[in-house]
Amino acid sequence: GIVSLFAFLGLFGCDAQRIEQLEEGISTEADVRTRFGEPEKIWEGDGQTRIFEYNRQPNGNTNYMISIGPDGKMSALRQVLTPQNFAKVQPGMMVEDVRKLLGKPAKVVPYELKKETYYNWRYLADQNNTSMIFSAVMDGNLKVIRTETGLDPEDPKNGMTNR
Repeated sequence: GIVSLFAFLGLFGCDAQRIEQLEEGISTEADVRTRFGEPEKIWEGDGQTRIFEYNRQPNGNTNYMISIGPDGKMSALRQVLTPQNFAKVQPGMMVEDVRKLLGKPAKVVPYELKKETYYNWRYLADQNNTSMIFSAVMDGNLKVIRTETGLDPEDPKNGMTNR
């Protein structure tokens, strides 16, 4: 409980500090790696741009995508777990495209009998920082069937626990 909360706040605080030290168009790939370390994954952007994924799941509520342009400079730093990005997840999308958009999920839960797999991301909603779960539900071919959003059952503030 308390220890993990402080660990989370420490992680969040560190991210805010790291982000402050980086400037779009000025900071280099080396600056990004110095502040954030090795990326979880490096995605190809538009052919010239590389996108570094920095994942804060399963305990955090953020995932960062940092774009490095052909000049080796940071062109964008975005927290990608947002309602705008969730709205881009549409039926028929492949799991890889969803991963590229949202980063690594907090949890992957297969439901064998239904032949569905839930890819879940934790994020904070609204001004109250309500902990939520966004789910992309995949079929057997790892294509999105539908998406769902709900309260995070592991957050004690939501009044539910799954223990």
